[in-house]
Amino acid sequence: MLAGIDTAAGRSYQTGSGIALTVIGAASAAALAVVAAGLARARRWSRTPALLTQLFVGIVGIYLLQADRLDWGELSVVVAVAGFAALLSPPSLRALAGQGQTRPEPSQPQQPGQAKQPKQTGQTKQPGQAKQRARSKQPGQAKQTGQAARSKPAGQARSNRRRSARPGAE
Repeated sequence: MLAGIDTAAGRSYQTGSGIALTVIGAASAAALAVVAAGLARARRWSRTPALLTQLFVGIVGIYLLQADRLDWGELSVVVAVAGFAALLSPPSLRALAGQGQTRPEPSQPQQPGQAKQPKQTGQTKQPGQAKQRARSKQPGQAKQTGQAARSKPAGQARSNRRRSARPGAE
């Protein structure tokens, strides 16, 4: 911001560099505002940029301390340490990692090696339905097992998409 003010007042060494620094500063401020909004809404993606920001603030603080700018250096290091502590505290980790959210439980627990079968809606098994399918097979026709043996009505084609293991990702 100060580079933009100096450029506008004509006190910048080079006008191009003053404008470039102003644009970079404005873009950085906008990016930090987006990260802050993500943290306020407890979005998972906002944790890493926020931690990196605290890391860079700490590095700048150490550089300022080495340059005998104790006032700004101490403040920067304290803010960085406080930011790290806040972002890595257990309540913050739970909120930003999505562990505090409840997921709907499946109706039947799955065995470790058992594949999850898609839920078929609108179909109810009738007694004797399996026997009718078995009778309708031709002699010598190979027995179909698994998903291929089940028929679906028109319009309910099987989706080949894999389901994500992450909660909330679809």
